[in-house]
Amino acid sequence: QVQLVESGGGLVQAGGSMRLSCAASERTFSSSAVAWFRQAPGKEREFVAAIRCRGGNTLYTDSVKGRFTISRDNAKNTVYLQMNSLKPEDTAVYYCAARDGSYDYLRIHQFEYFYWGQGTQVTVSS
Repeated sequence: QVQLVESGGGLVQAGGSMRLSCAASERTFSSSAVAWFRQAPGKEREFVAAIRCRGGNTLYTDSVKGRFTISRDNAKNTVYLQMNSLKPEDTAVYYCAARDGSYDYLRIHQFEYFYWGQGTQVTVSS
């Protein structure tokens, strides 16, 4: 089965930058869309960004647009989330998710994604 592993999280000061990585155990990212979600304590999990595996089309939630960039390297079966100008409200556990099979259209809801990583903690200090 497909395994997704997030890495790159940690502690950073407000205004700083951080890059998250999501690595797949097999060639999953060349056939399906991949997204990043995040969940802060006591809050619902929310969509952050998504990227198609074909064409490179991307979608961002308004709160991160202009600050975050999602990208991929299909040769490495890896998707990245570059986060710049980080704010304390960006603090959350960040999850990588992939759609099933060859579904490659961008979606923002959790139920559209089948494979999930365990998450990586991102903490932005004020």
